[in-house]
Amino acid sequence: MLQFTSNSIVLFGLEIHWYGILIALGMALAVVLASLREKRLGLPKETGIDLALVGIPTAIVCARLYYVVFSWQAYAANPIRALYIWEGGMAIYGGIIGGVLAGWLYGRKKKLPFLKLADLAAPSIALGQAIGRWGNFVNQEAYGRVAAQPWQQHFPIAVFIQADGQWHYATFFYESAWCFIIVIALLVAEKKRRLRDGDVFLSYVFLYALERALVEGLRTDSLYLGSLRVSQLLSLAALVVCAALFLKRSAGKVLPAAALVCAGLMAALLLTGHAALALLPAAGALILEGISLMREARQKA
Repeated sequence: MLQFTSNSIVLFGLEIHWYGILIALGMALAVVLASLREKRLGLPKETGIDLALVGIPTAIVCARLYYVVFSWQAYAANPIRALYIWEGGMAIYGGIIGGVLAGWLYGRKKKLPFLKLADLAAPSIALGQAIGRWGNFVNQEAYGRVAAQPWQQHFPIAVFIQADGQWHYATFFYESAWCFIIVIALLVAEKKRRLRDGDVFLSYVFLYALERALVEGLRTDSLYLGSLRVSQLLSLAALVVCAALFLKRSAGKVLPAAALVCAGLMAALLLTGHAALALLPAAGALILEGISLMREARQKA
């Protein structure tokens, strides 16, 4: 018999949680997308599937490891609980780091260029994130601070959390929507422009880090390193590094240099608690990087 509950499907007595279904759906569509693009990137057939078979398990392990490391106090008394992945507790940045490492090792073994593999994976990662974040909605997690103003208390600005009976900023939705935008932007840029190897991946990292650096400040479940939010700190570092790499690849041109300055200013403002002001250099960095990438691609076309 098939039954539906608020957070699971019960099939012949077996309970399958919506969270797991959405994560699996995100992974499956990510593999399909990679398989459709591998020929365009000049990669062998079934590279997307092979990369997923290596990258997804590694990403899951590293996502859990990342979470446990920065939440060690919760596991110190009973370390074996670190293996209880079904209790929840994974971090997307750990998964991305693990996936990149797996892709690099796979490329070395198969003698395939890492940057092409990274470009193949980037839109798929964003698609998986966009779909998977809805699992947070089902589980009522990864939400933000209380949305105190009445005009904010409706979706998609906020989501009602049953545990405390209050409306909270719908940070899971902000990230899901942004990741869908990233997928579209990367695929359109790839189709319309002749990009350099690595541009798609660097653009993904830059765009995702931009969103995460801002939205992380709204969340209530952040992992901390001292008084700093780990994901925010890592996002800011990724922003600066990506802007610097674009600057280097563009032979020191003005627009990437200005984007690097904006990224650095955004980092400084966020770390000093001026989140609202940080929106201005964030917008500037996004616009400048986009214009710079389009100009570079047009010149190579």
